[in-house]
Amino acid sequence: MTTHGLIEELGIALEIAGVGVLVGGLLLAFVRSARTANNMRYAQLRHDIGRSILLGLEVLVAADIVRSVALAPSMGGLAVLAAIVAIRTFLSWSLALELDGRWPWQRPASTQPETTP
Repeated sequence: MTTHGLIEELGIALEIAGVGVLVGGLLLAFVRSARTANNMRYAQLRHDIGRSILLGLEVLVAADIVRSVALAPSMGGLAVLAAIVAIRTFLSWSLALELDGRWPWQRPASTQPETTP
């Protein structure tokens, strides 16, 4: 097998892994939700689904990078890759903000230094 073929197979494997993370995360979220108390069920389900989507998006971005940059680095391909990565990054940041109540680069509220007036 050539290097080109190996990289193509690696890209496909990463895409399959990304979809597997999404589907597996959804299934695990529902199983975990079924074991959670009724008053916390929706919040736990929502959090677990969001986390599985975030992880799946990260794996899919890695697959796009491997397949686009390593195989055929053309300006058109790189422009499409940049658009895909930008959209997925925006989705990841939006999900992180929704789940944690802060941007990914911000510290949690308990560790932020106090400001003096």
